[in-house]
Amino acid sequence: MSTVLPFLRRGLAAGALAGLATGLFSLLLAEPLMDRAVRLEEQSQGAQQHHHGQDATVAVVHHHEELFSRGAQHFGLVVTAVIAGVALGALFGVAYALVHRRSDPAVGSWPRAMSLAGAGFVALSLLPGLRYPASPPGVGDSGTVRDRQLVWLAAVVIGVLGVLLAWQVGRRLADRSAPRRHVAVACTLLAILAVLFTLPDNPDAVTVPATLVWDFRLQSLAAQTLLWAVLGAVFGALGLRADSRAVRTVNATAPQSAPA
Repeated sequence: MSTVLPFLRRGLAAGALAGLATGLFSLLLAEPLMDRAVRLEEQSQGAQQHHHGQDATVAVVHHHEELFSRGAQHFGLVVTAVIAGVALGALFGVAYALVHRRSDPAVGSWPRAMSLAGAGFVALSLLPGLRYPASPPGVGDSGTVRDRQLVWLAAVVIGVLGVLLAWQVGRRLADRSAPRRHVAVACTLLAILAVLFTLPDNPDAVTVPATLVWDFRLQSLAAQTLLWAVLGAVFGALGLRADSRAVRTVNATAPQSAPA
């Protein structure tokens, strides 16, 4: 456990910074898209109100009563991103500790951290996101939430197992030429992506403009890319700092040779 704690502390710090960066990014770039989606949803509800009459008016007003203002929601977005980043950083630190025990000692902290962050991005964000891309508010029926959660969880599990399989393929072909090994890993990931597309389609129709949907999805993918990039970079930088400190400690405690 003592060998895991340094990596865990490093992961908590890196996750907090990654979450903060992602939260601010989403606040500045993704939130305007969400505001547009909310306005479109309100306009749609208003049209339903006009069509169905007074009973719908009462229901719509009740539906749109907000417990928190948009400003409070924006602040909550950043806080939630930081909390999620800390949780992810803790998992990252534990995973790094496991990888650290089995990896080549010649591989430095920086490339190891960035490689693990890249694998996490592919497994938990890219592959599931390609099958079930993010959708803005107003897309999705509350009655299908459970079904959507289940298929998303299945996509995440398949993504994680797929990346582990690709990693094993890369290890087993370590003695082969780099192009052949890279092609084998890429083919493995493509096969996993094909498996993902055997999962059921999203049951909810997309009723908001296509440009808004794709802008939102690109912003969501960019936010996930930023999250993993900052997490890996900060974790790797802290690892380099710890390595340098360990080297200085060893040099300071090493016995000095007597002068000739």
